[in-house]
Amino acid sequence: MEIDVTKPAFQWFKEEFNLQQEDYMRIFVRYGGCGDFQKGFSLGLMKEEPKHNAIQTEIEGVTFYIEEEDLWYFNDTDIKIKYSRNKEEIEFVHG
Repeated sequence: MEIDVTKPAFQWFKEEFNLQQEDYMRIFVRYGGCGDFQKGFSLGLMKEEPKHNAIQTEIEGVTFYIEEEDLWYFNDTDIKIKYSRNKEEIEFVHG
């Protein structure tokens, strides 16, 4: 399982969360919303240091990660994080 963050998405993260080198961006599961991976759940984003990260990727010194407790949501499927210019928001898709 891998996390892929597109360049436009990374730029959005840098601006929205004021990300700097050595920052961490957590991708977590939350109840409700419209998710593409598991019905009844969706993904959230939080600038937070990991406790037990299972999957991670680093871009320009910023680490995007998923905690062990949230792995069930993905069913061992890669995740791609894109920025939709039409919707002006982040999208999570199967990688």
